[in-house]
Amino acid sequence: QVQLVESGGGLVQPGGSLRLSCAVSQSIFSLKFMGWYRQAPGQQRELVAQVTSGGNTHVEDSVKGRFTISRDNDKNTLYLQMNSLKPEDTAVYLCGALVGGSFYWGQGTQVTVSS
Repeated sequence: QVQLVESGGGLVQPGGSLRLSCAVSQSIFSLKFMGWYRQAPGQQRELVAQVTSGGNTHVEDSVKGRFTISRDNDKNTLYLQMNSLKPEDTAVYLCGALVGGSFYWGQGTQVTVSS
C-alpha cells in the first residue's frame, strides 16, 4: 500500500507564500504521474499542477505564474511552491500519484488565505 502524506498547509495572508510537501512511502523515481489537486467547500476537486517522471510540468491557468510544482526523487517527495496567494486559493490541497495501475491520494492539507 502506497502512502502519501502532505504537510505545509496553514493560514496565510493574501500575497503570502506557502510550500506544500507530499512524502511518498516508496520510490517516486519511476512514477509517471504525480499531481497536486485542491478542493474548496462545495466545489469539485480540481487539478492544480502535475509533473511526469521525465520532469515535464504543467500548471493550470488559474495558478500559472504563481505556483510551481517540483519533485525530489532522492527524498521521494513532491512539492508545491505557492506564491502571491489569493483568497480564492483557499482549499484542501491533496497530492496524488499513479502507481502501476492504481491512483493513490494523500489525506490533504488545509490552505486558508485570509487577512
